[in-house]
Amino acid sequence: MVSEIVEVLKNEIPLEQEAFVLPQDSVNGLVLVDIINGFCTVGAGNLAPTEPNMQISGMIKESEKLVRLFCEKKLPIMAFLDTHHPNKPEDPYPPHCLVGSDESNLVPELRWLEGEPNVTIRRKDCFDGYLGSMEEDGSNVFADWVKNNSIKTLVVVGVCTDICVLDFVCSTMSAKNRGFLKPLENVLVYSNGCATFDFPLDVARNMKGALAHPQEFMHHVGLYMAKERGAKIANKVSFGEVKP
Repeated sequence: MVSEIVEVLKNEIPLEQEAFVLPQDSVNGLVLVDIINGFCTVGAGNLAPTEPNMQISGMIKESEKLVRLFCEKKLPIMAFLDTHHPNKPEDPYPPHCLVGSDESNLVPELRWLEGEPNVTIRRKDCFDGYLGSMEEDGSNVFADWVKNNSIKTLVVVGVCTDICVLDFVCSTMSAKNRGFLKPLENVLVYSNGCATFDFPLDVARNMKGALAHPQEFMHHVGLYMAKERGAKIANKVSFGEVKP
C-alpha cells in the first residue's frame, strides 16, 4: 500500500535529478549532516534503526566515497554531529545523542575523519546545522568556513533527508540569497548520499504522540522541498571539466 502511495506521490510531484560535475577550477566543499551512531547504527539509541536498513547503509557507503574523494583532493569538509545536553529536550523526539555518548559520534566507517586536516567537526544541539553553528558573539562557524575556504559549490549528504538535511539546506539557501555566504554559488544535495528513518503508520498508531514517518515517502518529500528552496538535486556527483 505504501509503495503504491509513493508512486502516486512521485507522479504528482516528480523530482528531476541531474548528474552534477564539480568544477576543478574552484573550491568545492562537502557537508556531512549527522552521519552518527545515534541515527545510523543498529541499536545505538532511541532514534537509531532497530534493524539493518538499506537506505541508511547505502547513504553511508555513498557518503564515504565522496568523503574519500574530497580528502584525496584536500578539499574542505565540515561534519555536523548532533549532540544534546540532557536538560535540553528536542521535541517531539525522545532523548538522543547526548553529550559524551557514542550516539553522537561518527559511524565507524567515517570515524577516521576526525584526524584529517581538511575536516572541521561541529557538534550541534539543534536540527539546523546553520543555526547550530552560531556562537555567543554572533559569529557563525559554518559561514566563516565557507568564506575562509572560498567555497563556490557545496555538496550536502546525511540524515535525515526531510529534517536536519532539509533544515540546513533551507537556512543555507536563505543566507546565500541574502549575500551572507559569499562566494557560495551552488548548494547541491546528493540524493544517494541522504537517508531518513522509517516509522510505519501501524506502529505510530499504537504510541501516544507518535508521528508516522514512511521512509521512502519522506525521503522524496525532503529532496523535493530542498529543490523547491533552490538547491540542486543530484543522483550522481563527479569531478571534471564543466562544459560551457
